[in-house]
This record gives sequence, structure tokens and C-alpha cells, in this order.
Amino acid sequence: MQVSFIVPLYNCLPLTQAMLASLSATLPPGLACEIIFVDDGSTDGTRAWLATLPPPCRALLNPTNLGFAGACNRGAASARGELLFFLNNDLVLQRHWFEPMRAAFDRFPDAALVGNVQRHASSGAIDHAGIFFNAKGKPAHLTARPLRSALSGYRAVPAVTGACFAIRTTLWRELGGFDEHYRNGSEDVDLCLRAAALGRRPYVALRSVVRHHISQSPGRNLRNEQNTQRLVHRWRPQIVRLAARARALHDLRTNWDGARDATDFARAAMTLAYVLHLRREPPRHVLTGLESALDAEFARWRSLGLAPPDAPA
Repeated sequence: MQVSFIVPLYNCLPLTQAMLASLSATLPPGLACEIIFVDDGSTDGTRAWLATLPPPCRALLNPTNLGFAGACNRGAASARGELLFFLNNDLVLQRHWFEPMRAAFDRFPDAALVGNVQRHASSGAIDHAGIFFNAKGKPAHLTARPLRSALSGYRAVPAVTGACFAIRTTLWRELGGFDEHYRNGSEDVDLCLRAAALGRRPYVALRSVVRHHISQSPGRNLRNEQNTQRLVHRWRPQIVRLAARARALHDLRTNWDGARDATDFARAAMTLAYVLHLRREPPRHVLTGLESALDAEFARWRSLGLAPPDAPA
């Protein structure tokens, strides 16, 4: 099985060189692969360096800056592998990071995107072990490995980060790649939600660990608000369901001491049962709280002058 590694670039040449060195040192011997660098308008000598690379490396040079989604889409369109691995250029790949991610596709027939554990390059603290939706309905990184998933080595999650993930080429093309309306943010979560709508699941390979310098490309966070607004506008009903358990836990932590009568205790008991997976459906008050939190967020976005995006479900 041939594997295509796709690496979008925008400046940061020393990080790119270190990433390629770590990739070359950690791939299994004899792996049939190609490494596709997609340069998004670098001005720091990256393009001259790319011209010196031998196979299996090859480079695509964008005439204008397309952003993360556009650069990844262009690289994937030219890929010849059955599996696509998308890698940020500020990763430091560790030994045996690759094998658990590839194995997930054999182990889980419903696997969509497969991510991994990412530690901060400087501190070593876990920055990503999957993505969940928090009590406000916003995507956030899980930063601890779950004990109940440790034996299997895998964890099903709502989403994984685009910094390091794998996907079958057939599914990528069925989904149409990243939505380029997102600009350097939330396109990864959107892709996971679109895959979930087809009955596929994102997984984290817990035994695959990399280091990540995090958000090194210039302009990485300039459109965070617009990207999150587009994501929530498109996927609001799904996000409410995905965030319900985090909201229920939040309600327990903040309201348990305020229970004063039988109604309050009954409500707290329902919430606890849902948090402990003893109740399948979230209590209505949990969903109402999430809807109110999202209404407040949309009001804040309006106050920032952000018009509702044209993002059909």
C-alpha cells in the first residue's frame, strides 16, 4: 500500500527541515511512499530548498497563498497513495508514530480520520489527544489520555486536529477534501463532522506520539472567530448533542451545591445519571443551557460585526 504524506508550507524553513529529518528517520524501512510539499508562497528560501530535494519528495508551488485548506486540497489532488497523511511542517515525529495510525484502518472498518497524541515541543505537555465540544459548545483539545482506552490503544472522538492525521484517499475524495471557506482553522473539525454524517468515526491512536511547535505559520490565528462562527452555524444541532455531556458535567460542578428542594435534587440526579452513562438521552435542561450559551456566542459575534456565514448544513 502506497502512502502519500502531504505537508503544507508557509515559511518557517528551519522547522520544515527538522520535520523532514524526523519523518525520514521514523518511517518503516521499505515503505512505498511519496512526500508532497505544497508551498503557499514562502519568501524565506523554502522554495530554493525544495528544488534540491530528491525523490520521494516532490513540491507543488502555489502562485498565491491559498491557506491551509487550499494547500492541503491541492496536495491531495496530486497524491497517488491509498492513504493520505497530512503533516504540519512544525512537527517533530517520534519513533513508531506511524504504525499505530496506519493500523487503525485495519482495526476499525468505520475509521474516518485517524489522529494521534501531540505533545508541546518545548514543555512536553499533551496538547492534543482528540477534540471534543466543551460546555459552551466550542471545540477544544483533550489534553489527557483516557484510562479506559489505554489497553486498546485507540479512542473514538468527535474530531481530530489537522496538524497530523490520516485518511483513506477514497473517503477524502468522497468528502471533497477540506472546505476552503474556512481560513486556517476549523476545517479539520468540519471534515470530521462531515465524515460522521456518513457513519464514519474519527479515532486517536494513543500509542502514536509526536511533538508539535503549534501555530508557527504566520497569520495562523487571524480568523479564529470567523472560522468558529461558520462551524457552529453549519453544525449547531450536531454540536449541541456532542457537547451535552460536557455541559451536564459543568452543570453538576456549578449547581449541585445550589440544590434546595426535591425538584432540584431530581434534576441533579438526572444530570449525574447522564454523566455516568446511566441515562442515554441528555436532560432537557442541559440542552437548553447549551442553546442559551450558543445564542450568547452568536450575539457576541454580531457585536464584533461578523455577518452570519452562508454555510448550509
